[in-house]
Amino acid sequence: MSYLNITPKDSVAVVTLDMPDEKVNKLNEILIEEFSEFLDTLESDDSLKGAILISGKENNFIAGADIDMFQERDTAEEIEQLSKTGHQILNRIADFEKPIAVAVHGSCMGGGLELSLACHYRVCSDSSDTVFSLPEVKLGLLPGTGGTQRLPRRIGIQKALTYMLTGKNIYVRQARNTGLVDEVVHKDALETAAIKAVHKITENGASHKVKRSFFEKLLEGNPLGRKIIFSQARKKTAGRTRGNYPAPPKIIDAVEYGYKHGLEKGLENETVLFGELGATQESRNLVNLFFGMNASKKVPKPDLVKPVNKIGVLGAGLMGSGIADVSINKGGYRVLLKDQDMESAAKGEKEIWKALNEKVDKRIISEFERDKTAAKVTGTDSYEGFDDVELVIEAVFEDLDLKRNIIQEVEAKTRDNCIFASNTSSLPISKIAEAANRPENVIGMHYFSPVQKMPLLEIIATEQTADWVIQTACQVGVNQGKNVIVVGDGPGFYTTRILAPYMNEALKLLEEGASIEFLDKIMKDFGFPVGPMALFDEVGIDVGAHVAETMSPMFAERGIDTNNRAQELLDAGYKGRKNKKGLYRYFDDKDKEVNTDIYKHFGGSNRTNSDKETAQQRMALTMINEAAWCLQEDILKSPNDGDLGAILGLGFPPFLGGPFRYIDQTGVQKVVDRLEKFEGEFGPRFKSAEILIDYAKDKRKFYED
Repeated sequence: MSYLNITPKDSVAVVTLDMPDEKVNKLNEILIEEFSEFLDTLESDDSLKGAILISGKENNFIAGADIDMFQERDTAEEIEQLSKTGHQILNRIADFEKPIAVAVHGSCMGGGLELSLACHYRVCSDSSDTVFSLPEVKLGLLPGTGGTQRLPRRIGIQKALTYMLTGKNIYVRQARNTGLVDEVVHKDALETAAIKAVHKITENGASHKVKRSFFEKLLEGNPLGRKIIFSQARKKTAGRTRGNYPAPPKIIDAVEYGYKHGLEKGLENETVLFGELGATQESRNLVNLFFGMNASKKVPKPDLVKPVNKIGVLGAGLMGSGIADVSINKGGYRVLLKDQDMESAAKGEKEIWKALNEKVDKRIISEFERDKTAAKVTGTDSYEGFDDVELVIEAVFEDLDLKRNIIQEVEAKTRDNCIFASNTSSLPISKIAEAANRPENVIGMHYFSPVQKMPLLEIIATEQTADWVIQTACQVGVNQGKNVIVVGDGPGFYTTRILAPYMNEALKLLEEGASIEFLDKIMKDFGFPVGPMALFDEVGIDVGAHVAETMSPMFAERGIDTNNRAQELLDAGYKGRKNKKGLYRYFDDKDKEVNTDIYKHFGGSNRTNSDKETAQQRMALTMINEAAWCLQEDILKSPNDGDLGAILGLGFPPFLGGPFRYIDQTGVQKVVDRLEKFEGEFGPRFKSAEILIDYAKDKRKFYED
């Protein structure tokens, strides 16, 4: 079956992209080969004045390059050749004598955007589904089919660097304002507008004026100004990536080289840099993460999924309103948002409305779309209307008795097949289910804050949870836009369980004399997005104290000191950001400073920082070792779930691939040796999981790829 469907219309070839047996179009070798053959035909057919490219998919133009192509190539030279092949076809399009226009509706990512940049005219729909991006940096790569050269020339250097260095989405309003697209129309008028553009270019020639401010023109229009731009970009990038990601500086290099030596040499250089990056371990880890994330958006047993149309969310605070938000926005569900009183429920509704309004202000959605989405959530202070709810998610305070009482209330007001899900972060689901008449319907759905931004959903199944309940919960999570992992039940499940020893080790180092700022800095240098001290405040010291209490019996069984230092801080009035008093002090203008009063609880004001690498390894290895314990005890189903959970839920450095890929790449024996050394120095909290010792003995890896 062909990728391209070609139909002549008004002397223009309408080329419909429709990749067989796929939900989205991908830029791959088959498309390149077919399109090359089409260009041969277009070139020789005098009856055709040009062509337009349009998608046959519902909400997708081209989702990007087919990542499988990278998996099949190992060396920099092979990956460079992949880029060169893409360049050959896109350069031919750019230099083609007959005009070629693109008509974009839906996502136009990576290679799809690079293809559109090579064409002579771009028209897109005004739909909120239409979005552009060059996300290659998230895979440890740079745009490898002309993006580093054509985007800056299209919208200006500074704007282009911003989008390429972050991989951020470019919405329709931004695309129009920056000049990325030439025209915006209703999606039903796309084909007509693109055909008209071909005729117009045939008659008058192509023209494009870069939309830049006077200051941008002044700065970007001369070598000295550009030197300043690239220098500042490097400085800002180094501060953000801390040298852990090789792709961002290479992106800057590629753009600068192209401006110094011209488009042709810039394109040649881009292929070389693309090959170099594609062969790095960082890129390999990020590509593996990409595949893992894709897999986590597929329900394992879709045939068991039961329909869910209406969801009840209990608790309209930060978590509850966030769950309701993704349920109506992403999932399209109707939601009853319940709290103890209407005032609290209304506050939750107000937060959802506020977020929708911000999207309207940014022209991401229309006022009609805002109103339509907002109408799907209803605040309430009673269980009225819960009789036809298929799923209830509770997001109330972390108290076992409270959750047990709530499950009994819910069961009395809902159908026999209603799923009850707890958003607890540490309480075993089986303990909550003890109060249920229908324990087979009880499951954990652990969301992360802020729910709208954090991609992970950790689903916790007990031994009693019915399989259809697990699969239905997975489907709801996928519909909410989440990456889903299913884990076994136990204190802290997976993510909270591996976070607890990491945070505990940070407090141990604090007690030994390390400063707050030192601990945060070195773990950000290691690759975490925030340091452990700042994270403590963000999570809440009260939450940390509760988690420590819940999990201490399990750790005590392994001979680990379970002294609850978080409870001591809580008793002294420290809660973290929520009361502006924690490891840091917080001010109304959002500034913060180290709270030196904390030191009196940790050995006094004199601070002596330990060796950086040793401190990093102590904190990181407690998390990594605990991940291995979770796999050993069947809390985890696979190393891949463990890596996804740690990266997406806790911010484990993505470029390191997750705890299990880190073990493989460091060497299992080397990890065991480090743990044994630390166990001798600091005690049983560093005792290696048996699975690590066994793997080291057998010279096995967690991944055999």
